[in-house]
Amino acid sequence: MAELKTKKNDLNVDDYLNEIDDPGRKNDCITIHQIMKNITGKPGSMWGDSIVGYGSYHYKYASGREGDWMLTGFSNRKQSISLYIMSGFEKYQELLERLGKHKTGKSCLYINALNDIDVEVLKEMIGSSVQFMREKYETE
Repeated sequence: MAELKTKKNDLNVDDYLNEIDDPGRKNDCITIHQIMKNITGKPGSMWGDSIVGYGSYHYKYASGREGDWMLTGFSNRKQSISLYIMSGFEKYQELLERLGKHKTGKSCLYINALNDIDVEVLKEMIGSSVQFMREKYETE
């Protein structure tokens, strides 16, 4: 069975944030970092070399594959900021309608900048997702 390549490691979150060139994007990522720390009560850790994750949960599939992944997190990407909403978006349609300019993937929320969205709606979505994950999985 293939092992997950992206794992929690000892790289420094502040170093990652300080290496962001664009001042606006850097500010947004620092703000997201504070939001996620406040919601999860976790300090944030690097997962791979470009994802900041908060807390973790243990999953096990029917196939027998199991592992650990972050409760929530984000990454500064070239095109946008990716936010990891691990519960997915099925139950957040009303929040997504109020959020502002964004795109979604399976459990990724893509935004260009915090001023494109309603940050209070984002906080509500992150908080609800983290609560759901804590209720469903063994978490750290």
